[in-house]
Amino acid sequence: MTDAAIQSPDTAGLVDPSYESVQGMRSLRVLARLLDYPTRELQDACGELIEILNAERRLGAALKSSLMQWCQQLQDADLMELQAEYVAMFDKGRATSLLLFEHVHGESRDRGQAMVDLMAEYSAAGFELDARELPDHLPVFLEYLSLCDDAEIGRWLGEIRHILALLTARLEERGADHALVPLSLLALIGAEGDVEEHRPQVKQEKPDNTPEALDAVWEEEAVRFSATSDEDCALQSAEGRRLAERKNTVKSEAVRIMTPASSTSSANR
Repeated sequence: MTDAAIQSPDTAGLVDPSYESVQGMRSLRVLARLLDYPTRELQDACGELIEILNAERRLGAALKSSLMQWCQQLQDADLMELQAEYVAMFDKGRATSLLLFEHVHGESRDRGQAMVDLMAEYSAAGFELDARELPDHLPVFLEYLSLCDDAEIGRWLGEIRHILALLTARLEERGADHALVPLSLLALIGAEGDVEEHRPQVKQEKPDNTPEALDAVWEEEAVRFSATSDEDCALQSAEGRRLAERKNTVKSEAVRIMTPASSTSSANR
């Protein structure tokens, strides 16, 4: 599985059967794994991931079916092809970055402070980051949330819903199954409709993962290396400015995890 793992005295491993005794949502850990760099270990675990998703009653049947079908495809696919697709999707360009604060703060100093604050949240809850990943890496963040109660999960997903909606729209535009993960997170708080407002903008965006686009970014960063202010540094992320402004102007709302769908038999829980 991933090198990124949040550990506490009560948990070990990434999809542990004993985890059922811990308050939280195992499905969030599954969603975290689906955003990992593909490995043989991940492929071997797909059967277990499907079982956990199938038992998650907070997600609609259609969305669960799509997630489970994707897991099956991951299990059956050529590993090298999966890895090449992952690198092309997430390691080139910033539009689909899995680093949450990059979408808000770009490369400004505010991003560093945001990560310090997030690490403080982890520590206050009794968790330590045992990983090479940054604390705002979405899979790491989902591991943390998987050990929180519903109220805390809802609060955090509400805080980042604008990022999740934008990421969903961009991944959908690129035809990536990975879009199912942020879409599922939005579905947990009944916010799937947020994606729609981003689709027109995303359709107008130029790809940032082409060789030409990547060269332009390197050239721009070389010019801005001597930036003396956070404002100038933040210019590297126009989308980050827009999202930051929106976050500052939109009043925070209480967000709750959706009530589990009714079932014909409580034995399915």
